Amino acid sequence: NKENPTMTRHIQLEAGFSLTGSNADKRIRVNPMEEGSLVLALYNKIAHKSGNPTLPELKTKVDISSIADELWENKGKSLVVAGSNDVDIQTLVNGINKFLDNYGNTIDLNTPYFTKKASEDDMERIVNEMNTGKVGVVLLNEVNPIYDYPYPKKIIAALKNVDFTGIIADRITETTLHVNYILPPDNFLESWGDFEPKKGSYSFSQPTISKLFDTYSFLDCLLKWTANEKTSYEYIKSNWEETLFPLQENYKDFDEFWAYTLQAGIFNLKVEKGKDDGKKTTQPPIPDINAALIKSARKITKKIYRGKIAIEMIPNIAIGDGTHANNPWLQELPDPVTKLTWDNVASVSIKYAQNNNIKTGQFITINDIKIPALVQPGQEDNTISIALGYGRKNVGKVGNNVGTNVYPFVQFVDGVKIYHTSTDKITISSEEYVLALNQTHDLMEGRSIIRETYIQQYHKNPASGNEEREEILKESTSLYPAAVFSGHHWGMSIDLNACTGCNSCVVACQAENNVAVVGKEQVINRRLMHWIRLDRYYAGDKENPEMVQMPIMCQQCNSAPCENVCPVAATMRSSEGINQMAYNRCIGTRYCMNNCPYKMRRFNWFQYAKNNEFDFNMNSDLGRMVLNPDVVVRSRGVVEKCSFCTQRIQEKKLTAKLEDRLLKDGEIQTACSQACSANAIVFGDLNDSESEVSKRFKNPRHYHLLEQLHTQPVVGYQTKVRNNNSEDTKKEIL
Repeated sequence: NKENPTMTRHIQLEAGFSLTGSNADKRIRVNPMEEGSLVLALYNKIAHKSGNPTLPELKTKVDISSIADELWENKGKSLVVAGSNDVDIQTLVNGINKFLDNYGNTIDLNTPYFTKKASEDDMERIVNEMNTGKVGVVLLNEVNPIYDYPYPKKIIAALKNVDFTGIIADRITETTLHVNYILPPDNFLESWGDFEPKKGSYSFSQPTISKLFDTYSFLDCLLKWTANEKTSYEYIKSNWEETLFPLQENYKDFDEFWAYTLQAGIFNLKVEKGKDDGKKTTQPPIPDINAALIKSARKITKKIYRGKIAIEMIPNIAIGDGTHANNPWLQELPDPVTKLTWDNVASVSIKYAQNNNIKTGQFITINDIKIPALVQPGQEDNTISIALGYGRKNVGKVGNNVGTNVYPFVQFVDGVKIYHTSTDKITISSEEYVLALNQTHDLMEGRSIIRETYIQQYHKNPASGNEEREEILKESTSLYPAAVFSGHHWGMSIDLNACTGCNSCVVACQAENNVAVVGKEQVINRRLMHWIRLDRYYAGDKENPEMVQMPIMCQQCNSAPCENVCPVAATMRSSEGINQMAYNRCIGTRYCMNNCPYKMRRFNWFQYAKNNEFDFNMNSDLGRMVLNPDVVVRSRGVVEKCSFCTQRIQEKKLTAKLEDRLLKDGEIQTACSQACSANAIVFGDLNDSESEVSKRFKNPRHYHLLEQLHTQPVVGYQTKVRNNNSEDTKKEIL
């Protein structure tokens, strides 16, 4: 915007089309087998510019000279990261960031992140010791190595050689079948814990519900096993009294300090200025890594990959490593890039598919693993990307036998897991498989949907890319009187530049509004029930296109086409501009669905709430605990859609009334706007000229979806602004 006219520039080098890559300003396709060579080439370019000695390197297909130039021009304001577990690659990346003066600027060593600190080399060593009978007791805490360890048979054999094996797990897994004892723990919502997410900042996890079952937290178990009579709550409280309470000066009585901290949820400890004052901090000295750099360079130049086809294993944005495979919300969440639900696939490039006569849904066999293929624009040639987390055999009614397990492709190299390999053993079958894809369910093709521009053009004209709106507004006269809302007029603005396509809004809406899960078969029949969908659009070169994600929900039109076709007035506009549904009036003609140009109305073809295909469905005692009591569960034959979380609006209005005050801007958050970590979705009162949503509507980047139809929606969008070196904005929509 005018206040912040500059943008960061993001360059992504990858094989498969990732969500991060889809948000990059420049995306370069590379083979994962060349990652080490590319990092080494970049290191040498930066080392040369900084006057440091270069290292022996290999030739690469990609010229990274321009990337090195951009990084050097932004010395101290840049950052180079690599997603590989390869220690040699990470060593070279550290060297690059050191030469770019990024330590202490874009890299803060005073705030380390320890979630991935565990050593995979130690894991392999312990398994070997178990196999030789050197271990007498093994206790596993909410892990599943028999599924996600590359060599499960080795783990199973090792566990048989241990006298006592136990696992703390809240569900049945592949590993629970091979241990002596299973200890179900408290849910995190039932237990106490404390954390230090940032140096000097301490926080709690507190129980939000009473225990449902006779379980213990992991901390409680550790205390009992060490003959400590304290509960986890008592232990945490006494530890804070001994360690943190003496370090603060605001409270003389510990009980007052404890009560305040519990209420605030966080305690910030004052630290010495210069160490962590929120500004540039004094960093620990960077160790001399010259010897390590030389060693890593030598190892990278000697690595040999024998196969012609590279296979890379990628994390799934929803179910992760497979831990959440039994969650139907996440199984039915469309992948942001492939738009696939209830499965994983082998993504292949357009060129590779054409050369080998592969179609989407056709089975291919990689080594001994059979998996359906998907032709993916932007995929690097001669590479295949497959999501991890699928193919579970013992997880539950939802996740059993969904997709294909590709953890056997993961390999240990120098004590770390490497998530790519190579092969020549690929066979193509004539057998086909139906994939549950949702991108083509609700089409708005042939119209201006995404509006975008480049930063250079935006600086010249903030309305660049949005010129069409001015022409549409000239022809927006109507015979009907304009809608007038004397009180509140709720609206929403979505910034396409901020939206990353993470799908958080979709799941948040599903949880808040009791949106049903329909299952794979019904997704294939185009009966997905989500109130928000993320449309994915490609533009440009088919081999390496640009991608845009666009959240679509009911546009809450002031001149809504759905309202005047309903024969029973089941859908109508409220006095505050929300298009509302009266479910008990709806007779299921679906005229409103046909007449909605945005295709964001959903029909209950079945009584989904009584679907017993999923664990804990809505009619079981535990299933009802998932439901929001403020939102009705819809029945068969009823149309439903986004309600702007009207239950939240009513709650905050009543709160303001009880406190005898006006509503504040930002006080009401819809589920989607609250869940959006990038603040792409803003909700508020359009009648409040000082509200954030009103200000966004006045921004030159603001436009409405399909506004040439004169539906007068109150959901607005802001143009996508790209930061790349091209002035050419003419791209073919794929």
